[in-house]
Amino acid sequence: MSPGPVINSMLRNSLLYLSRQQRIFDFIRGNGFARRMASRFVAGETIAEACEAAADLNRHGISATLDLLGESVTSEADARDTGRQYLELLDTIHARKLDCNVSVKLTALGQDISDALCVDVVSQILARAEQYDSFVRLDMESSEYTQRTLDTFERELYSRYPKRVGVVLQSALRRTLDDVERAIGLSARVRLCKGAYKEPDTVAFPDKADVDRTFVQAMHRLMSRGFYPGLATHDEVIINEAKRFARAEGIPSERFEFQMLYGVRRDLQEELVRDGWRVRVYIPFGTQWYPYLMRRLAERPANIAFMTGSIVREAMHGTHRSPSSAPHNGAH
Repeated sequence: MSPGPVINSMLRNSLLYLSRQQRIFDFIRGNGFARRMASRFVAGETIAEACEAAADLNRHGISATLDLLGESVTSEADARDTGRQYLELLDTIHARKLDCNVSVKLTALGQDISDALCVDVVSQILARAEQYDSFVRLDMESSEYTQRTLDTFERELYSRYPKRVGVVLQSALRRTLDDVERAIGLSARVRLCKGAYKEPDTVAFPDKADVDRTFVQAMHRLMSRGFYPGLATHDEVIINEAKRFARAEGIPSERFEFQMLYGVRRDLQEELVRDGWRVRVYIPFGTQWYPYLMRRLAERPANIAFMTGSIVREAMHGTHRSPSSAPHNGAH
């Protein structure tokens, strides 16, 4: 057996362990250097900080979506509190006239407690989004939640708020091309991503080449027949294929958008905007940023190299977004 899988497993277990250490979190929150490093990828802890990050992106011609960090909650009070924070977030986005929508995780809104609670909380958020002519994306979590999330989306939410709610599909999952076809049939808005979760081979492709191939197949279908898809990738090969396909098929740039993570490949984000393409950046924020970062790195340890590589590439390409104009440059 090669040492690679063993090393990855050890690294993953170490990162998951660190994500649960409150003392380390307390130290990092109080350490200026550590906070500055984290702030590249997470836009602070408050709604005000998150909206300022969105405003900075808007000044660069980039749209945003804001995600209040936090996953599975275990009490109704916590689920409803998260819902109230999203209502405040939508109020602030509207008051500041930001080009920005929101992303939510159903487990943070009570999905693991009861479907009825979750639907009630999300419905309140969607009603506020309708009031403001805004939009809410249901983030997709690990594969154990895929069918439940899609069922909640289609049966409980999309039927009532078709213009206000969309969903995420992951090309790492074997089922995704079928899910893409169903979404196209519904005219539902889809964010297509590769998927960050470590999944069993029975439900997900173990090889990156298969994940990439499925992404491109799904992307072509969504660009041709879907309703304003979001193509969430930093892969320049796939981005170039999207641009080629759009030009070859006569698909206007207004029919879709590229989506990227906050603080990752800012040079590429700005290059796409300069060339006339639409870009939206996913901005996470909130007090749970430390466990969020640790879990994202643990889910796929290659993300460490990916994030480090993004910083190096930006330095080589000379991206200069000043700290004064973006106090919390970071990512999803």
